[in-house]
Amino acid sequence: MRTVKQVAKASGVSVRALHHYDHIGLLTPETGANGYRLYGQEHMLRLQQILFYRELGVPLAEIARILDDPGYDTRGALIDLRRRVEGEIRQRRDLARTIDHTLSLLDAGKALDEKRLFDGVSREQQAAWEAEIVERYGEQAAETIAQSQAAVAALSSEDFLALRRDIDRLHQAFVTLIEAGGTPGSPAAQALTAQHYDWVCRSWRPDAQAYAALGQLYCDQGDFRDMYDGLHPHLAAFLAAAMAVYAQVRLQGPDQ
Repeated sequence: MRTVKQVAKASGVSVRALHHYDHIGLLTPETGANGYRLYGQEHMLRLQQILFYRELGVPLAEIARILDDPGYDTRGALIDLRRRVEGEIRQRRDLARTIDHTLSLLDAGKALDEKRLFDGVSREQQAAWEAEIVERYGEQAAETIAQSQAAVAALSSEDFLALRRDIDRLHQAFVTLIEAGGTPGSPAAQALTAQHYDWVCRSWRPDAQAYAALGQLYCDQGDFRDMYDGLHPHLAAFLAAAMAVYAQVRLQGPDQ
């Protein structure tokens, strides 16, 4: 049997995340006589499968539904996961080739090849993301998505790359602030959040409710959360809290 700290060290999953999995019933360890959480081989195998599904972008609630299905077959599921991983690898290779091709055109100052511009981009995944947002926020979200896509599509390649550089810089500034002990409502955090709001407005202009909801989406939606967690384990929650403060203080008013 392993303690929660030993499992965290072996798996790379934080103690905080393991406690969360326990809290939501996704991975419930045994309780020893001393009150410690204890994980056996069966728990470790389940954790492995949880992480496999997370790597494929499956939300935690869906993972729980899959693993708790009475008809769940571990071996069959692993075979299916392997097929899905192989498909992901093929798609990522296509995506890498597309990135290399686009970089070569940009470096040479040539026009973008629109026939190859979106090779390797999963239409199914994009559609799933959009459907999830519409389901969460209603049909009005579909119009917002369309407006945002149109705004981004109208950007030149240089402007698009500048947009990416700007958000990467902002993300790093938020990480630096978190590591320095900053709080979401602090002047420094709100100054960065103002820049973030301006960045969002380059593709669509959310009101207070929509901007706060976007922050919550960063925490709730698996792909967003994974991206932010990869930068800092508290970035999604910090950014969402900062956006909620900004929405309440700066965006609520007679003109908003």
